[in-house]
Parts: sequence; C-alpha cells; structure tokens
Amino acid sequence: MANPKTGSFTGLKSQIKIVEVGPRDGLQNEKGIVPAAVKIELIDRLTEAGLPVIESGAFVSPKWVPQMADTAEVLAGIHRRAGISYPVLVPNSKGLEAAIASGVDEIAIFGAASESFSRKNINCSIDESFERFKPVVETALGHGMRVRGYVSCVLGCPYEGPVDSAAVMDVAERLMRLGCYEVSLGDTIGVGTPGQARDLIDTVAQAVPIDRLAVHFHDTYGQALANILATLEAGIAVIDSSVAGLGGCPYAKGASGNVATEDVLYMLNGLGIETDVDLDRVAAAGAWISERLERPNASRVGRAMAAAGG
Repeated sequence: MANPKTGSFTGLKSQIKIVEVGPRDGLQNEKGIVPAAVKIELIDRLTEAGLPVIESGAFVSPKWVPQMADTAEVLAGIHRRAGISYPVLVPNSKGLEAAIASGVDEIAIFGAASESFSRKNINCSIDESFERFKPVVETALGHGMRVRGYVSCVLGCPYEGPVDSAAVMDVAERLMRLGCYEVSLGDTIGVGTPGQARDLIDTVAQAVPIDRLAVHFHDTYGQALANILATLEAGIAVIDSSVAGLGGCPYAKGASGNVATEDVLYMLNGLGIETDVDLDRVAAAGAWISERLERPNASRVGRAMAAAGG
C-alpha cells in the first residue's frame, strides 16, 4: 500500500536535515566582492528561516578565494541561535587556528574521489590530502569541534570523466575513519542521473552507514531534484542546498551550480517530509540576496513564489 505522505515513493525518511551552503559554497563563486554586512544579514535571515546548519564561510587563502577573506568578521557579526550550527571550511592547520579563534564549533574538510581533481583543486594527491587532513581533524576533535567531510566529483570529473563508485566509497570511508561525523557526497559538475545517484549511495553505504551520509547535487543538467529523490529512496536523510541556487560550477561554463534550497523544500513539502524550515522565509531570503547581487534568482520555486506575490 502506498504511504499516504509520500505517494508511491518508498524508503523515504519522515524527517530530513537541510544543510544550507549558500553563504559559503554559493558566495565564494561570485565575481565581485560581497560585503561582510550582506553576508551577515543573509545568514541571519537563513537563521530566522529555521535552517539547522548554515555554512558561514571558509578560512582559506584570500589569494585563491578572496570572497571568503572576511569570514572572521562575518562570524563575529551574525546572531547565532541555539541549536543551529554555523560551520566553516578549513583546509589546513592555519585555517583551523583562525576557526578556533573565531569560536567555531564545526568545521568542514574537502577531499576528492578523482586524483586529477585533487591535484588541480588542492595541488596534491588524494593520499597526500589525507596526510594534510589528519592533524587538522585531530586538533579540531581535541577542541571539541565536530568535523564534516566532503567528497568532490562523486559522479563525474571535469578531467577524468566518469568516476568509479568504489573510489568514492574508499574516500568516504577514510573520511569517516578520520573522525568525520558526516560525509557529504558532491556531484561537483552536475552530470549525474538518478540511477547513477542511487547506485552510488548503495555502493558507499556498504562502507559508511547511511545515516552518516549526505548528498550535494549541482543542477548543471537539470537533474539535481531527481537525483535527490533517488537518494532519498535509498535512505538518505541529509541534503546540501543553496538559497536562490547561489554558486556556479567553475568547471562547466554557464552551469547553473547548486540546487536551490527553495526547490528542495518545495519538493519535500509535497512529499509530506518534515524539515522544520520555513519555505516562505527562505524564499524571501533568496529574493533579497539575488537583488543585492544584481543577478537573477536561480530558484524556480523562488521565482514562482515572487510572481504569485509571496
């Protein structure tokens, strides 16, 4: 018999956690510098919407990622709410020191399932990246921080093409064993399709418990929502998304980038799945930041809600 909440879909969790990545993964790709005050207000608006996790910046070299140079200022200015996490990306020990000084309680580290991408993106092999991660994670855990791991290029690499799910499983398992409480699987260039996404989860879940996995889809080929639904049926309960679809894909010219939080919430609401996130407030935040960035709102739901008057 069909579940009355989810129609003919099976295996879906009744509660889903949304990890909002717009203020970090989204804004780091903007060409112009976004003022700290704008970032602070965006994060505060997302806090008011009830998002449980809001990526708020990155302690990386301003030479390579100038948009994140003011992360300490942003963290000092936001109005934190109990029960909400405001993680930052930390690539090395220097970045971790800055995170500790800013009172951060959660960090994220980024690995890749593709050797070519690892070398192009962080200038080292996959094995070398784990040597870098080890002291960062050990120190972070020693300070009582939580550590989240990301795996890039889980369904395709801009340099190597298709990526073997076994390679993804290996990197994800290594991140978990390193001490990551959760591992997010990222389709960095957005080439995956639902069948591939489902197969990936089934493979990785052989080594990493399904309740410690999250998905992070880009919508380059318009497959993100379909891919998310396929992974929900596989038992996934954590989804990364970006308000207003902030963030392009630097490896595919003209790509639309991150799946929009508004679009994900609309789909989940239609499935009767709880998130404890206010779609109206997220949509308002998406419209607001799109205006500030002077760019079209990449969320279809956000545009439709605006056209309908709210």
